[in-house]
Amino acid sequence: MVLAAIVVPLVVATVVGLVVLWPGSSSLVGSQPFAAEGTSLETATVTSLDVADCREAAQSLGGTAGDGLLTDAVCARITSGAGQGLVLPVHIPAESLSSADVGDRLSVMYTPAALSSGTPYVFVDYARQLPVAALAIVYLLLVVAVAGKKGALSVLGLVLSSAVVLLFMIPALLDLASPMWVTLVGASAMMLLAVYIAHGISVRTTTALLGTIVGVVITVVLSLWGVEAANLTGATEDASLTLASLVPGLSLRALLTCGMVIAGLGVLNDVTITQASAVWELHAANPSLGRARLFTGGMRIGRDHIASTVYTLAFAYAGTALPLILSASLIDRAVVDTMLSGEIAEEIVRTLVSSIGLVLAIPATTAIAAALCRTTAVPQDAPTARSVRAARARRSR
Repeated sequence: MVLAAIVVPLVVATVVGLVVLWPGSSSLVGSQPFAAEGTSLETATVTSLDVADCREAAQSLGGTAGDGLLTDAVCARITSGAGQGLVLPVHIPAESLSSADVGDRLSVMYTPAALSSGTPYVFVDYARQLPVAALAIVYLLLVVAVAGKKGALSVLGLVLSSAVVLLFMIPALLDLASPMWVTLVGASAMMLLAVYIAHGISVRTTTALLGTIVGVVITVVLSLWGVEAANLTGATEDASLTLASLVPGLSLRALLTCGMVIAGLGVLNDVTITQASAVWELHAANPSLGRARLFTGGMRIGRDHIASTVYTLAFAYAGTALPLILSASLIDRAVVDTMLSGEIAEEIVRTLVSSIGLVLAIPATTAIAAALCRTTAVPQDAPTARSVRAARARRSR
């Protein structure tokens, strides 16, 4: 009843928040065209890495393409659009050319006005649908095979949580709704869906949910303070600057704060679920353990969680920012100044904020779980563990 009194208002508040903040028809999602007027997005398959194999085909178009245009090009069979079936040169930027191989499927931009140049098809990206779909299928099969029904439900929870991000959070942020409220409501909705669908409705699951909410609140408060105190702007990447120019009024600092909260959400939920389960297993093994003993026993396990997940976050962020770190290392600059530069400082603050929220969520979850376990009183004449061990020792003699 106590948990219901806490969770039901949380669910109601989340639903109300979704209704109030739900983006209207004015959302900017899809408002920017992908291709310029007069161009079309087509598909192609690489047939040769030597553009000389299709140079004559380019000349047959009436083009006058010189070596400069064909230097970074491959031969590809066009598989859609007006040029379907033709093998023509496709220009690929040098940074993407090294990954090209015969048989690779490409997404290309067709520009009819460039026919005279002999290279009307320009590389856009590699087609990755097949390998990504194959990995997704293997992942799904392994999760179901190893974790059974609970694994399938966890995948369903992941899909629904992702839908919250795609259908609510992104459109609402682009609709200039309050980024912090969008993040709080979205995080709450994601956790309610993911936790209860994957683990079912129970006191144990609700305990983990409450521990996660505690961690989220701590992370929000710390991220707000950290961004302000460290004078982080969120305007350190080209994508952020482009976004700011396309969406006037969007606060990059608020967006940076939201990213800090969402980035640590998965790991935070992971440790609260396992911590709540650890306390309940201790209780199941010995129902007579008092709440203080349950808390201290759970925290012994929690310390291992803290030790492992803290560097997990650090390694994850370091891996994400590796190109940035390598680029910064090339500059002749003091190490401290490099680490505290805007781009890297964002990652450091993100790691510290998420880690603090994670560390404090573990004792909070443990305390909630210990308080909710129904301990069983031990009769005064019941044998103690010490007397049982002594009796076994006497029998062994």
